[in-house]
Amino acid sequence: MDTEKSSSSSFEDLTNAEDTKDIRKVTAEAATGDGATTSTDLGEEKTSAEESEAAVEGEDECDILGNKQLIKRIIKKAPKGANQPSRGFLVTINFTGKLDNGKVVEEEKGFQCHIGDFEVVQGLDMVLPMMLVGEVSQVSVDPRFGYGSIGLKREGDSEFVVPPDSNLTYEIELLDSKYEDFADLKSFELLRKYGTRKKERANFFYKRLEFNTAIHLYRRALDYLDTRDGDPEAELLKEDLPFSNSDMQTLLEDRLIVYNNLAMTQIKIAAYDAALTSVEHVLRCQPNNSKALYRKGRILEGKADTQGAIKLLQKVATLEPENRAVQSDLARLFIKARREEHNEKEMYQKMLGQAKKMEQKTATRQKQPLVDNSKLKLLGYLMGTILIGVAGVAIYRYKY
Repeated sequence: MDTEKSSSSSFEDLTNAEDTKDIRKVTAEAATGDGATTSTDLGEEKTSAEESEAAVEGEDECDILGNKQLIKRIIKKAPKGANQPSRGFLVTINFTGKLDNGKVVEEEKGFQCHIGDFEVVQGLDMVLPMMLVGEVSQVSVDPRFGYGSIGLKREGDSEFVVPPDSNLTYEIELLDSKYEDFADLKSFELLRKYGTRKKERANFFYKRLEFNTAIHLYRRALDYLDTRDGDPEAELLKEDLPFSNSDMQTLLEDRLIVYNNLAMTQIKIAAYDAALTSVEHVLRCQPNNSKALYRKGRILEGKADTQGAIKLLQKVATLEPENRAVQSDLARLFIKARREEHNEKEMYQKMLGQAKKMEQKTATRQKQPLVDNSKLKLLGYLMGTILIGVAGVAIYRYKY
């Protein structure tokens, strides 16, 4: 037994010794460079893992415009088979907007908007069609697609909520998305809700002097408030829509407000023909609407019809005798009319003066050829007389 124990212990010692030698050998090979293959293999495995991780991150990050001004990063992927919205879809979202310093400047829960209607900052509006329902993403927005060089102030506040030229970072979750067929929008409350929301957003852009965006939103408001599908001459029978007379009257009043605002915005960009069409919608229903009359006067002034503008503003002054702005504009238009009349007289005098000068020049040119002809005739007579004299002398000498 002792022999067996000693032999077994000797075997274990030998094995341990050989293992120790192998370990030392491997260590030595690693030190001398013979074991470099092993370390390289490990490095290759680590590199491939990093590359695969970077590839996954690359799939989740998208530089939408290719200029780093709008970057979308997926935080939480949507479940398989999730719907993807398109322009015009009604979406429900949660979002939080922060400045670079981490200050939260916007936060909404369960917010509803139509994609493409500028009801959120342009950067988010551009990203929403790229998301799936259930997805959570981080969106980095350059000032160009945020609040630009104007920044953002709340009404009544002197300080900026979003300073000019500020980058914004949003975390946005797409909760729901659905397509709404306008023909199915039969609810008075829903139509007025959407129309009012578009109008208020248009007013926001009007105050920011972003007139083209405001015009788009005023027209979108009319899509919901105008129940005649864009035909102002069309008349709906009472049974065509499930609205009461008071509901129809409310929609009409809201619609006329939007048309008035739309006309004013179109005046700002000198789109006078379009503005005239908008304001005529109002005057067709309310001929004595002072705002519409005033804006039509502005339109006629822009179209160089000063006298027509004066007549309209005089009517407005009769309707609103206390309106100092109208009185001031009237005084300015009277001065402008006198100046135009004076300029017209000067122009006509110049034209008449030029005409008289032209007549005198023409008369002079017509007389000048007559004088020249008489001289030519006289010269001809003299030449003829001389020739006759010379011929007579020659004949006389020849004969005698």
